[in-house]
Amino acid sequence: MTQRQRRKPGETRDKLLDATLALVGKGRHFASLGIREVARQAEVVPTSFYRHFRNMDDLGLQLVDQLGLVLRRMMREARGNVVHADKLIEESVTIFISHVEANRSFFFFMAQGLAGESRAVQDGIRSEIRFFGSELANDLRRMRLADHLSDSDLELTCDLVVRTVAFTLTDLLGVSPDDEYQINQIRQRTTRFLQLIFVGAAHWNSRTQESQV
Repeated sequence: MTQRQRRKPGETRDKLLDATLALVGKGRHFASLGIREVARQAEVVPTSFYRHFRNMDDLGLQLVDQLGLVLRRMMREARGNVVHADKLIEESVTIFISHVEANRSFFFFMAQGLAGESRAVQDGIRSEIRFFGSELANDLRRMRLADHLSDSDLELTCDLVVRTVAFTLTDLLGVSPDDEYQINQIRQRTTRFLQLIFVGAAHWNSRTQESQV
């Protein structure tokens, strides 16, 4: 039996996905990648690409699904490790940075996709980010940290948190993973950003604001 015949179902698909992430991690933009280049990086014949994906957008959406799993693992870790409300922001930022460092290629793909040419990939990533914001809102409600906020104001608060974290992502990806000083600076600055957001939210009166509209 040849090596090609022994190949497990899904192995070629995984190799193509891994190859795409490897190219993105090396600085290539997902939107500029072609099927032949990805197949060459994966060391498979180009025709095998079409057994698993219709086109590069289809492959991109599969990467979005995997990105979603990375984000969900990050949320689960935060829920499992952040016990005290007074440490919520600091510990959550540390967990976020550790996941970015461990999955840099995925987060490069995420940053590219948000402003990329593929509408399908862009919409997929935005959907994952909205889910992240929704889960954050649920967690704040569960921890009784946002009972004074209306649902719409809580949604805006979480959206502002997610946008701040997304901005931090570009900072993190712009420095070497070995540059502990710069990473610590980003950690401290992001923590302060989020503290300011939650201080403002803590003093926000949804009823007063709604009556003024």
